[in-house]
Amino acid sequence: MNLLRKKPVKLLQEESRAEHEHSLSKALSGANLINLGIGAIIGAGIFVLTGQAAAQYAGPGIALSFVVSGIGCLFAGLCYAEFAAMIPVAGSAYTYSYATLGEFFAWIIGWDLILEYLFTAPTVAVGWSGHFVAFVKEFGIELPRSLTTAPFDVVNGHLVATGALVNLPAVLILLFASALLVIGIKESARFNNLMVYTKISVLVAVIAFGIWYLLKNPAVALKNWTPFIPENTGTEGQFGWSGILRGAGVIFFAYIGFDAVSTSAQEAKNPQRDMPRGILGSLAICSVIFITLSLVLTGMAHYTTLNNPAPVVNALLAAGAPAILRYVVEIAALAGLSSVILVMLMGQPRIFFSMAHDGLLPAAFAKVHRRFRTPHITTIFTGILAAAIGGVLPLSLLGELVSIGTLFAFVVVCVSIIVLRKTQPDTPRPFRTPWVPVIPALGALLCLMQMRFLPPETWVRLVIWFAVGIVIYFSYGIRHSKLNHRRRHPEKGEDYRLAPDTPGAQD
Repeated sequence: MNLLRKKPVKLLQEESRAEHEHSLSKALSGANLINLGIGAIIGAGIFVLTGQAAAQYAGPGIALSFVVSGIGCLFAGLCYAEFAAMIPVAGSAYTYSYATLGEFFAWIIGWDLILEYLFTAPTVAVGWSGHFVAFVKEFGIELPRSLTTAPFDVVNGHLVATGALVNLPAVLILLFASALLVIGIKESARFNNLMVYTKISVLVAVIAFGIWYLLKNPAVALKNWTPFIPENTGTEGQFGWSGILRGAGVIFFAYIGFDAVSTSAQEAKNPQRDMPRGILGSLAICSVIFITLSLVLTGMAHYTTLNNPAPVVNALLAAGAPAILRYVVEIAALAGLSSVILVMLMGQPRIFFSMAHDGLLPAAFAKVHRRFRTPHITTIFTGILAAAIGGVLPLSLLGELVSIGTLFAFVVVCVSIIVLRKTQPDTPRPFRTPWVPVIPALGALLCLMQMRFLPPETWVRLVIWFAVGIVIYFSYGIRHSKLNHRRRHPEKGEDYRLAPDTPGAQD
């Protein structure tokens, strides 16, 4: 039993160039990829989790938390850019691990990515629901709590019943985004572009208003920013420098998105040139916005008042912003969160697609719609499952699970760059991560440090998730693996693509 068998890079590159009725449509330009990254990054992290992390962990020092996370993401982003340009297929970190660390590690990271994308979309949908409820309330429409709140919440690390039935707005937006993704990648990209331009314009307006307000009221800013790093309460992770690091781990969720660009590599027109631009460009733009906006928010309103589902709107209320600006922000938040949901729901089916293409998941997951050229079965499956999760689980539980899953994926990608440089130094690389192994090693260490400061119960849930994944791998994946089939049938040589009647083959 060879758990570390690797998928040849050459074969992966051949798959990325394939054009047939079962392949994904190559319709994304460089601008589309940057917008996909921004669309996925700017969402719940800045519109929702920033306020909660500031109130619970870091205070005004949440801006430093964004700096720490941003540096870790930059290092990981450089590694992603090298892989995405060299191996432009839909599997993201799963595929990179398959080529460098072997099948078992690829399965682990693929299962981890399922955690990331499957839980990110519901997390953002819960935030979208909170903004939607607040927005319609401005017009005198008060939706019943029983239909806008999760039936469970987290208290002292345990799930408790809230008495609510379902978070219906979260369910509906997830189903709408899934339906749009089934129709086509080009149509989805157009919708995402519109959402991105809307939220960027509004965020710039909020930052401009915030700077104007703080310059006009420096005493308010000084009061709200003092102390910039509140004194630790005596508990690790609650303010002080440990709070900055825990805040970095929690709001790391805000940076999730640039890696989602890599799941669209197989649908890019010119992936060798545009994938690095999409990943690094979207990361740079969003980092500047995050740091600036977090300073503005904690300057306009005291950090203790930001622990709510709509901290941007509440900060504007505290600063006496015109009502029209608050309405525009709510619309931008809804648009921004919609684009995050769309991109994350787009990423998850493509992970399923790649794993099924390799035989590790049922072949139905690798089917592509003949007309739309989208992985319609996995998109529908993901949408229904995400809607069920978003309808019943609370924001805090979902956000921390996504953060630890994503950080783990980044660690693996950083390590994989070092491994591949050692094992396959002559493989052509359209983009090269600078200063290897220093940059990948620092990226891995920063991500591990942020994982270290996440709550212990989040680690327990991650271990349980991996345990379930390992059971599935040894009961199904290892027996249907196409690489395993090639090992048992060496006469097939390097080409392990199977006939339709072979277990694990595509339809």
